[in-house]
Amino acid sequence: MKRIINTQQAPAAIGPYSQAVEVNGTLYISGQLPVDPATGRIESDDVAAQTAQSFKNIAAILEAAGYTSADVVKHTVFLADMADFAAMNDVYRQVYAADCPARSAFAVKALPMGARVEIETIAMKG
Repeated sequence: MKRIINTQQAPAAIGPYSQAVEVNGTLYISGQLPVDPATGRIESDDVAAQTAQSFKNIAAILEAAGYTSADVVKHTVFLADMADFAAMNDVYRQVYAADCPARSAFAVKALPMGARVEIETIAMKG
């Protein structure tokens, strides 16, 4: 059975997709841009601040679905520039000090809304 997750505490989808979908105890969170849900805009050009906002959005969706960061098993990080990897990684390290989920990170040509980072997430109830 599929359950669609939407919360006003994270930015609304900017296309024909859901913030997240849960199927059989697995939560698939669409890529989260660093959009402030209160304004609908990216409020900073700084990749660290953008990464922190993306994680806030992920946390809001996890909470709305009844999950926590401890349930996260995989993140995929998209960067507009690999030169931003270290700054993104510093914020990531603050979110996950131990028992880190699996992760991949790579550069893409461009991200929606001119973002410097986007993070997609998979979480599981175990």
